[in-house]
Order: sequence, then C-alpha cells, then structure tokens
Amino acid sequence: MKILVTGAAGFIGFHTIKKLVANKHIVVGLDNINDYYEVDLKYARLKELGIEKSQASQLNKLTTSKKHSGSYKFIRMNLEDREKLPELFKSEAFDVVCNLAAQAGVRYSLENPEAYVDSNIVGFLNILECCRNNSIKHLVYASSSSVYGLNKKTPFETSDNVDHPISLYAASKKSNELMAHTYSHLFGLQTTGLRFFTVYGPWGRPDMALFLFTKAILEGEPIKVFNNGDMERDFTYIDDIVEGVVRIIEKTKIERTIIPGLYKVYNIGNNRSVKLMDFIEAIEKDLGIIAKKEMLPMQPGDVAKTWANVDELIKDYGYHPNTPIREGIHNFINWYKKYYKTPN
Repeated sequence: MKILVTGAAGFIGFHTIKKLVANKHIVVGLDNINDYYEVDLKYARLKELGIEKSQASQLNKLTTSKKHSGSYKFIRMNLEDREKLPELFKSEAFDVVCNLAAQAGVRYSLENPEAYVDSNIVGFLNILECCRNNSIKHLVYASSSSVYGLNKKTPFETSDNVDHPISLYAASKKSNELMAHTYSHLFGLQTTGLRFFTVYGPWGRPDMALFLFTKAILEGEPIKVFNNGDMERDFTYIDDIVEGVVRIIEKTKIERTIIPGLYKVYNIGNNRSVKLMDFIEAIEKDLGIIAKKEMLPMQPGDVAKTWANVDELIKDYGYHPNTPIREGIHNFINWYKKYYKTPN
C-alpha cells in the first residue's frame, strides 16, 4: 500500500514509518517540524530513516530517503495549507492516511491555545477534505486518553462519556473524533481513531515524564512530582503502540465484516495502570541513582489516573501489548545515554 504518515518527525510517527517501511509499504512522511520541542531531535529521527536536514528543512519539497529510496519520501508541509496539501494528495495517490500530526501537550495548551486550533482542528479538517476528495480507503488518526477528562471509572472504556474535557488539547482531540464521525457518515470514509495512553520509549518526546526524569536525575537536578506522587498512568511502550497502529493500517485491505460501520474509536494502551512512584523507582534502579524529588500539587488540566481497556482492539486486531515497564525504561535509558553521549 501507499501510505501518508503525518507527524513523520515526531515520536510515534518516526517509529510507525520505520515499521511500515520494514513491512514493504511505500510511505510518504509529512511534518511541519515546529519548535514545540528541540528541532534537532526531529531532524535526527528523520536522518535515521535517510532524510538529511538540508533537504528536510525546505518547505513543500518532496525528498527521497537515502536509505529507503524506493519506499520512503518526506515533505515538510503545514496541514493548514489548503493549497499544497490537496496538491500532494492528488499527485501521490495514497491508499491510506495515518494522521499522527498534532500540537501535543496538555500543559502547553494553557499557554498557546491558538496552536491547538490551527494544527489539531483546522489541519485535521484539511486532512478529512483531502481524504474525501481523493478516494482514500482508510484514515487512521491519533486521538488521546485525555478525552476522558475527570472520568472516575477505571479502566477507561470507549463507551464512557467524554463530553467534559479539562484541557483545550483534550477538546481538540474530541473534536477530531466528532469530525471523523461526520465524514464517515456523510461521505463513506472509513475512519479509525486511536486514543493513545502515555507512550514512552527510545526517541521519545522531551516534554514527557520519562525523558524529563532521566535528564534531571543524570544532571543531579530534582524531578517534579505532581499531585505529591499520587498519580497512575497506563504507560505504553512505543513498539506495542506501533504494532497496533500498523495492524489497523494493514487490515484496510480486509472488509470490516466483524467491525460494523465505517467509524470506529479504540483505546490503545498497555491495559494496566502503573503508580507514578513505582515508575520513578524503576528509573532510579536502572540509573543507579536516587532522584531528588520536588513534591508539587496537581497541575491544571491534568488527571490523577489513566487506565485503558483495550479489549476491543484485542478482539478486532489481535493486539497484545507485552513490554514490561522495566524493559521499556531500560531501552529508553540506553538510547538516551547514547544519543546525548552521557557517561554510563
């Protein structure tokens, strides 16, 4: 299949493309390479797949991978561009679109709300329109566990009420699900939304807990522990996430005989919740350093606990996350030390 993956320089997008290329698909990656976090890390991810910075930094220029010349190309482009994006869809004739591009981060949405509307709502509408007008067989897109808001019932299920988001980021992701439902209903577009739960692993985002904790501990700085450590997260290793995403993309060829309707939303997580303090202890043990801890109250827009029920994804796609927390943390720390040339 020929697949467009947006958010190609991002954490999940990079790993997804790597897997799709390994599975012999033809992939075009798209990213605007914004400066929400260090752009050098984004360019380094692109380089891992054979896209040089000198080429990737040029706007609206399709670049062929030096490592995967027959199967991977990259283009720097804004999803909000109502002229260039349709041109790309028309010229490349994609079979499937995997939209992983988004302005991420719950806390940052309190500071820069406009970025979330531009990327997550305007950009997503443009993706939907391009899919509608170019006979795309399937749109797979990133939603988020944040849509559950202050939901007290655990584990979270897709049948739970998600009408009360507590951050603009969460509201934008809920909007994506509603917009996708509308396009599935009106235009017969097959859409699958994936509510990601706290993804971690090598090449991860610098604003995520594992990255922040590892960096601070190695530098002898205190780590910020919110809600005085009384938090739990459904931490999910990147390889498990990618396995689920790719299974859904590849099943596009098969009629949804067991999955009624064109619109579907799934939780995609580790199917268990881990206490934050246990997560920190695992990092400390792997590093051999006890963290200095700054205990802080809950942050606005944050929640105390997340836990995904992934039974539907198991039933429909045979999804089975199986990476233990200690193994996933160990893999990340090994990557971090190598990437940042940190002494062991």
